[in-house]
Parts: sequence; C-alpha cells; structure tokens
Amino acid sequence: MIPPNPPSPRPVGRRGGGAQRALLLAGLAAACGAAAAAPGDPERGRALLLQRHDTGCILCHVAPGLPQGGSLGPALDNLAGRFDADALRARIADARDFNPATIMPPYRSTRGLHRVAPAFAGQPVLGEQALDDIVAYLLGAPSAKAARKAPDAAR
Repeated sequence: MIPPNPPSPRPVGRRGGGAQRALLLAGLAAACGAAAAAPGDPERGRALLLQRHDTGCILCHVAPGLPQGGSLGPALDNLAGRFDADALRARIADARDFNPATIMPPYRSTRGLHRVAPAFAGQPVLGEQALDDIVAYLLGAPSAKAARKAPDAAR
C-alpha cells in the first residue's frame, strides 16, 4: 500500500500564493514606476562630477559651473547642442562603443576590464541613478541651456 501524499507546506495552484503574488506584483510595479519617475538630479550630478576619487570626471574635463578641471578630455560645455540625454548617457556609460581607443573609463560597463581589485570586480563605477544625475547636470548647465535656446532666437 502506498501512503497518501503529505499535505503541501505551502498552497499550490491558483488558490495558493495570491497574497504573495499580489505583493510581488505591487513591488515590481512600484519599482518600475519609481525608476521611470526618477529623473536625474542636477545637484547630485554636479557633486558626482566634482568627486576626484569616485568618478574622476573633473581630473580630465572642464565642465560649466565647476572649478577648473583637467585638459586631457574634451570640455563638457554645449553638450545639449550636440547630444540628447540618451546619447550622452551612452557615451558616459561606455565611451569605447564610440571610440575603441579612448582612455575614458567605462562607467557602466565591466566588459573587457582586467586586473580589477577583487572587491570591485564585476561592479560598474556608477549606478544608473548616478549616471542620470550627471547627464541632468551636464544638459542643464548654463552653456547647455544657451545652446538649446539659440535655435529659437533665429526664428
């Protein structure tokens, strides 16, 4: 004789897990909504650009509204006249996609990196929100705003 199956420790099927499923879906919806509704913060972006140890941007670039920076990389002014937010974001995330010989570090990619300290292996330099913050600052900087207004003045 075969013993009957013991009762399942958790509900199975359509009846079981309804509350858990609803909670999970609500959490996912909130996370997606928060991500979509969280534009970059220009003030946080400015602070990130100034960090010499975390981002290092100011070491190589001059940016509008910031103290004198380095001259190794291009000046970061008038970017709104040349890039939209997605294009600028992509260039900062991994400039190697546009210029394989660049010396700019990939801020959102770990592809092809070698001899990375074990504590940092597999971790991008910037999170998604930090990258959005930097883009918001660079596209909202005074010279960027002037570049956006210039085409309207010609009409």
